[in-house]
Amino acid sequence: MARVLAIDFGTKRTGIAVTDELQIIASGLTTVDTKQLLQFLKDYTTKESVELFLVGEPKQMDNSASESEVHIANFIIKLEKTIPNIPVKRIDERFTSKMAFQTMIDSGLKKNQRKNKGLIDEISATLILQSYLYSK
Repeated sequence: MARVLAIDFGTKRTGIAVTDELQIIASGLTTVDTKQLLQFLKDYTTKESVELFLVGEPKQMDNSASESEVHIANFIIKLEKTIPNIPVKRIDERFTSKMAFQTMIDSGLKKNQRKNKGLIDEISATLILQSYLYSK
């Protein structure tokens, strides 16, 4: 089996999480400057076998698209052109940032450590991936 890679897209930085090869465990991988994201994914997929990209789909409470959806849609178009052999699936990411912050509190991180927005993005991507794994 190959890995599933989850992307919590942001206009400045993007959180990335990945499964193990058996697709049992979701782990935070890194946070990448969004300007470098496509190159990072290209490099990663040449070294590791990835069968699916999961991209978070931010929605409002009324189920309408969030303001960032336009940026995400543009990114997905570029991703599909850059790495056409790996499909992209969208997954609802409502509340993942809040859940990530709460996870940081629950794990005992100090206030200064909780200000690390990159870590929040990475944990959010992990939550997106974990939700996908539960749904399988």
